[in-house]
Amino acid sequence: MKNPIPRASGSLPSLKSMLRLSLAAAALSIGLSGAALAEGSLRIAMTSSDVPLPNGQTDQGAEGMRFMGYQVFEALVAYDLSSTDKPVTLIPGLASEWSVDPEDQTKWTFTLREGVTFHDGSAFDSHAVVWNFDKILNPDAAQYDEKQSAQGRGRIPTVASYRAVDDMTFEITTTAPDALIPYQIAWIVMSSPAAYEAAGSWDAFLQSPSGTGPFKVSEYVPRERAVLVPYDGYWNEDRKSDLDELVLMPVPDPSARVAALRSGQVDWIEAPPPDALDSLKAAGFTISSNVYPHVWPWHFSMLDGSPWADERIRKAANLAIDREGMKVLLGGMMVPAKGMVPETSDWFGTPEFEVKYDPEAAIALMKEAGYGPDNRLKVKAIISPAGSGQMQPMLMNELIQQNLAAIGIDVEFDVRDWNALLANWRAGAKDASTDGTQSTNSSYFSQDPFTSLMRHIDSRLVAPKGTNWGYYSNPEADALIDQIRTTFDPAEQLEAIQALHELYVNDALFLFVAHDVAPRAMAPEVQGFVQAQNWFQDLTPVTIVE
Repeated sequence: MKNPIPRASGSLPSLKSMLRLSLAAAALSIGLSGAALAEGSLRIAMTSSDVPLPNGQTDQGAEGMRFMGYQVFEALVAYDLSSTDKPVTLIPGLASEWSVDPEDQTKWTFTLREGVTFHDGSAFDSHAVVWNFDKILNPDAAQYDEKQSAQGRGRIPTVASYRAVDDMTFEITTTAPDALIPYQIAWIVMSSPAAYEAAGSWDAFLQSPSGTGPFKVSEYVPRERAVLVPYDGYWNEDRKSDLDELVLMPVPDPSARVAALRSGQVDWIEAPPPDALDSLKAAGFTISSNVYPHVWPWHFSMLDGSPWADERIRKAANLAIDREGMKVLLGGMMVPAKGMVPETSDWFGTPEFEVKYDPEAAIALMKEAGYGPDNRLKVKAIISPAGSGQMQPMLMNELIQQNLAAIGIDVEFDVRDWNALLANWRAGAKDASTDGTQSTNSSYFSQDPFTSLMRHIDSRLVAPKGTNWGYYSNPEADALIDQIRTTFDPAEQLEAIQALHELYVNDALFLFVAHDVAPRAMAPEVQGFVQAQNWFQDLTPVTIVE
């Protein structure tokens, strides 16, 4: 397999070298993909540093799921991405329906959709679903894949067992009643067992990937590109694409993405930098954006010795950030965060602590915690220069660094490649790779209660069981999480979700910074895109009009 820029290993590169690598990779990928341009080709420059793995439960964060996971592979439960003006809801995917047993709320039954085939022509059935759950949950299975397990296992923490009832019926048993199972199952996508058996390994599977999605992989070159083409045998006639091909390219440097769009080397770029928005509009490019559940915070370590274990310091930091000033820097492309979800969300509740810009109150809290001009607090933060829709992390973190310095907190950055940051995030703050840092900065997908609120602070989901990176532990939070999970009445469940979010804000558990609005810039020839209020998007309606 061609791999001109090997995956990082060993010691971490400097920021300057990472940017040089990003620009080199961008130039290489753009040049090579442009050479074989089809007439109806949609070329997308992603923010990721590598092409998402076409193995099924892909890497590169939720951006990998957006562009590879859900385009090539699908889940039993899907999202309705057909509208710009309504919150996204769950809809049937590879399962036509599902239900919980009213007599035993630990049992869920999924009726599978008839007539679905994988790209290699093999049939999709309940035995294939069991095989795919085994690939991430059963270390004794021949197809078990540590990479895919790392991506999927934490999404379904309450799944205790699963089985094929018959060819078209799949059953899950949970460790306890879990009303959020449909949201969780939407993360678990299906790879073809037959294609894996023919390949003999997951590495070989990457040469001939096979899922059930509207696009199939025709070419995969790490660090350069993936070329997807419409799947003629796709089960949903309403979602068959008219594109000739969809080309995905990793271009982590925002300036390189803009240059590629202006020169006609790509048709669509993710996260254009704010200083380019006006000139792109003036040049005839379309800027698309929409509010959606995606928050950009700092995730604090709560371990002994971490300054963030002190609630006064956490609140001081939250009061020190000039979010409106940051919004100006981002060309208006953000919503100031006052919690993990926007104030417009039903989940926001009525917290007592108000997240706002009040540096005087922040300084007073720092003084109360024992810090001042002669005793400044020094902290170290893990950040990345790009990746998975990270907005503009360097620009944003530089402003945070200045704001925190003004109240007596001096920040040192540990800049890492996006996948290296994710690896540490999953390993947890106690892991040696944390290397003396006390926070990590990532963009968090937040469209369901588990991914938005529960997984980050459940004391039972510290590494390696989940993504409670900071080792936060609070019996009150755990009780609310259990209440959400076991409450099947929507109104009662909403009250518990609001109470959990109020706890987040009142205790300032994170540094709440921004909610993304997902700006993307497109050539005028790109038509038909409907930007849903969601991290994930449907690319099948998109066409290229010459």
